[in-house]
Amino acid sequence: MSKYAFKLSLFKLPLLGLTLLAGLSVSACTQNPDTPDSTTPVQKQPPRASQGMNVYWGDTHLHTSDSPDAFTWGARLGPEEALRFARGEKVTSSSGIKAQLARPLDFLVIADHAVGLGITREIYNGNPKLVSDPRVKKWQEMMHAGKEGSSQAIREMIIGHSQGTNPPALSDPEVMRPIIRTIWNDRVALNEKHTIPGVFTAFNGYEFTPAPNGNNLHRVVIFKDNADKIKDRLPFSSVISSNPENLWKFLAKYEADTGGEALAIPHNSNLSNGLMFSLTNFEGNPITAQYAKERAHWEPLVEVTQIKGDSESHPFLSPNDEFANYGDKGWDRANLDMTGLKTNDMLAGDYVREALKRGLLLEARTGVNPFKFGLIGATDSHTALATADSDNYFGKHSSVEPSKERAGYKDALAGGNIRIGWHYLASGYMAIWAKENTR
Repeated sequence: MSKYAFKLSLFKLPLLGLTLLAGLSVSACTQNPDTPDSTTPVQKQPPRASQGMNVYWGDTHLHTSDSPDAFTWGARLGPEEALRFARGEKVTSSSGIKAQLARPLDFLVIADHAVGLGITREIYNGNPKLVSDPRVKKWQEMMHAGKEGSSQAIREMIIGHSQGTNPPALSDPEVMRPIIRTIWNDRVALNEKHTIPGVFTAFNGYEFTPAPNGNNLHRVVIFKDNADKIKDRLPFSSVISSNPENLWKFLAKYEADTGGEALAIPHNSNLSNGLMFSLTNFEGNPITAQYAKERAHWEPLVEVTQIKGDSESHPFLSPNDEFANYGDKGWDRANLDMTGLKTNDMLAGDYVREALKRGLLLEARTGVNPFKFGLIGATDSHTALATADSDNYFGKHSSVEPSKERAGYKDALAGGNIRIGWHYLASGYMAIWAKENTR
């Protein structure tokens, strides 16, 4: 069980018209909360009727077959199956296993990558505008060759994206926009279909996925709004810019144009090689009061724990905390794609405890704290199944769904030597304290 399980921290922050009670990461959510376990008696507390508030559980970071990496790793479940599963229906996983949550979720954000949204399916199916490029044609052949070929194909694509060396067609607006527009508008319609006020909420969102030189600067972007504001407004992609400040400008324009609301949630700071909570901005300049104000406004939360390791602290930073190494195994040696090895001087910019300290330091310098945020957990599952159960763990992606071989699975994205199957965590969920389950 995660060290975060059932450990509450009260972070009162406005979230999409709701109030966040806790960044609560749970890695064993199948237990009925009304049923005592064998060691700890549980006394059910009466509801706070005077406040009219409830706790709602959900996942703000889930990938489906519309994400390029998820599809290449074998995911064949799309947004429809993801939403049905989150609502408690039984589905068949991409590897053929029947799966159903013991307790349905209350809300979900399908956060497929904006960069290349749906593109690997197009490559797999032989879109002539893509496979006319020899490298893309090679990737198509690798995907059809099997699991190992697919893993190597996505490794080459991800490294190519982070280093700016992918084939031009993958960033050509004339090729990509029609694909992305269709997928996005279909997604918005699905979220409307599956949202039942008071019962289940499907938020519109996506993942902004910059990784300059392999250093993770990913954010999940979430919109509070309904289809009338979101439809046809294509996600802001790292193909346009890797600078988070340009994402914030996009969100500011969105709100000004529509009257809507949005936010961004950084994740996997542990793989940023010191950049996520740096004392400088993306361009390497000192953080100003204006930067601090904008970051605090657009990024009021941080995803502190998920499948790809834990981002709270590290033994080098917290030598007296015996839990500081939780979730670090396999993840604290390099950046996201293993192209940059990590050194100790990078760690303070990678982990949340140090970020909170740095925020106070920057507030003393600029008058504004850019790192005043609440903490949440999420899955980052690439199987379309939003499950964080440690006793029935479904894995990071479809290649490592339950099987006798998965514990020793070698991650081709990590070069196959450092990160293996059991290094992936059972990750977490998020809890929202609100009056009602609506957007």
